[in-house]
Amino acid sequence: GSKSLKNFCITWITVWIALCVILPCQLLLRNQDQSTVIERSNNSLDMIEMSGFICGYISCVFYLGSRFPQLYKNFRRRSTEGTSYLLFALAMMGNTTYGLSLVLKVPATESFRTLYFLHHLPWLIGSFGVLFLDIFVTLQFILYRQHQERQSGVVALEVEPLLVNEEAA
Repeated sequence: GSKSLKNFCITWITVWIALCVILPCQLLLRNQDQSTVIERSNNSLDMIEMSGFICGYISCVFYLGSRFPQLYKNFRRRSTEGTSYLLFALAMMGNTTYGLSLVLKVPATESFRTLYFLHHLPWLIGSFGVLFLDIFVTLQFILYRQHQERQSGVVALEVEPLLVNEEAA
């Protein structure tokens, strides 16, 4: 438990420090490169674009991974108690509109569509992937609520103690 959490936190902090150092350096280098204007083909990627893709895929992994602990916890407890469905409902709306904004912004020319989708793939996977996982959270809310309603009808509350203090009587 705690050792893996510690390793995860160290990895997470290391990634953030690396990104906070690498990306500003890349931006500075890009500004210097623009002054010398080097022509490149449309299919090649420069370091800034590659850094953007790497950040996008790292973001995608963390974003998708954020749902699994809650799904697993709900599954193990057979309950969604303490979990805010409004959080998941609003996230679903946000991911739907964000994903649709990327899909509806597709270039009109056929030749640019494939390139457009490749450039936006990590964000499409992230938004629609989390939307897909949030549907499972929604199903858990529905299933475990019904399960809880059935159990609450079976279990009677005990209102009188089993042992009565004889001296008090």
